[in-house]
Amino acid sequence: MTMDLKERMLKSKGVILRSWYEHLLSTYPPETARFMKREPNQFANPVGHTIRRGMEAVLEGFLQGSGEDSISAPLDSIIRIRAVQSFTPSQAIAFVLHLKWILRDSLREDIMENRVSTAELETWDSRVDRIALLAFDIYMKCRETIYENRVNEVKNQSFRLLKRANLVVELPDTKIDPDPGNT
Repeated sequence: MTMDLKERMLKSKGVILRSWYEHLLSTYPPETARFMKREPNQFANPVGHTIRRGMEAVLEGFLQGSGEDSISAPLDSIIRIRAVQSFTPSQAIAFVLHLKWILRDSLREDIMENRVSTAELETWDSRVDRIALLAFDIYMKCRETIYENRVNEVKNQSFRLLKRANLVVELPDTKIDPDPGNT
């Protein structure tokens, strides 16, 4: 990526972020999207605030050429929210891939005038793909945690039911000497 191009993209960051956020909002029911867009207060709209701040940090890291380490935490904050909502895995992370088209749209004039090489576009696409893969890994860890918590809750409920029905006998707390020859 040429420095001139990077500077132009950084100057367009606000427009890119708005477009990217609008796209993400379009994945929600209309009333939810309107609320998330309209209510900027982090206490009245913690989900919208977290998503917006996370997207801003991911975009900043992406445009600055930062590594996955700096993008991981803000991406995690977005994906954690989407992992507990009623999205399929592809729906939950598709907004990351949409960044490719938003970037191309912001570069339309540069592309048409051949000021952006195919190699530069492929580099950007590749970086977006890596972020999408990172998002998928985060999503899967979140879902795994959710399922582990559900399994543990079912186990606990089953144990409490068995205990109430007097079908579980607790053993007395006896200490066993690991070395019986020491007596």
